[in-house]
Amino acid sequence: MTERTLMCEIVTPERIVYTNEVRMVVAPAIDGEVGVLPLHAPLVSALRAGEVRVRYGDGDRDVEWFAVSGGYIQVHEDKVIILADHALAASQIDVERAKQALDHAQTRMAEVDESAKHEVDVDELDRELKWCEVQLEVGRHRS
Repeated sequence: MTERTLMCEIVTPERIVYTNEVRMVVAPAIDGEVGVLPLHAPLVSALRAGEVRVRYGDGDRDVEWFAVSGGYIQVHEDKVIILADHALAASQIDVERAKQALDHAQTRMAEVDESAKHEVDVDELDRELKWCEVQLEVGRHRS
């Protein structure tokens, strides 16, 4: 008997980042991680910035990691679609560049004082910080 799989797609507005038959998907939902196996009940959930893990085989190394900046996950009939503003495979992450971007964003955030908060989109700056942190976290899985 063949083991069931899921079709997994990770999509951004610019491109399809990943598409493959997989055994399991773990994604960072707003309320905590959600794991999806074949025959999972239909689901739509918002995602926070974090790590998506895709298990495509039986071995311990048969996992791919992706950084996502947030978005949505939809599960329906053994298909998982992750719609993200930004998504990168661990192998695509430039760790040094992400460190520099994080340092820059932290400096900008530290420079924002109470009087300047109306001039700066603090929420956008916070999203940028989280995106840099997620890239660094996922980047450690580079093969």
